[in-house]
Amino acid sequence: MNKTDAGDVPEPDDATLRSGVVTISSDRSLEDDPAGEAVTAALEEAGHEIAVREHVRADHDRVQSIVSRQIDRDDVDIVITAGATGIEPGDVTVKAVKPLLEKELTSFGDLFTALAYERLGTRVVTARSLAGVAKGRGTPVFCLPGVADVARIGLEEIVLSEAVAIVDLARADDLDADEGGTETDAANGGV
Repeated sequence: MNKTDAGDVPEPDDATLRSGVVTISSDRSLEDDPAGEAVTAALEEAGHEIAVREHVRADHDRVQSIVSRQIDRDDVDIVITAGATGIEPGDVTVKAVKPLLEKELTSFGDLFTALAYERLGTRVVTARSLAGVAKGRGTPVFCLPGVADVARIGLEEIVLSEAVAIVDLARADDLDADEGGTETDAANGGV
């Protein structure tokens, strides 16, 4: 990612992220996947690449395995999931992904809920989301609901405006360790 002269936070337009997209649904397929289409379209419209796109049934172990595999890929900078985040018995994404995260971005859920409430009203009470930085390579992961319009709210209103900076900040510890810097140096670009 490119840094600005003014500091450590990158300009959002300065980088293309390679994205991993996972849609989770037991009653849809990759060919019939409005949420996945909405996510990939929004990422591509913002100038990011889709490195891998997968669809999986709402099974805890399979979701965890596929997301973990995408996190570990060298050609994936960020992972976005869509689906199985609600409160139905088969909604396993949040529970499956949470153990893969080293640092949770708790304000993402609050902000997502506030934005979704503005458009959906109280129906948003059953919509869950999750965001964080994965263990290992520091890959950011965002888990969005599987309704295309709701997933787009989280992606377009929050993720796309912050993704490049989050990737840089999450991986700054690795870069600083290689260059002899400190965590404090990396934190100068954060809040």
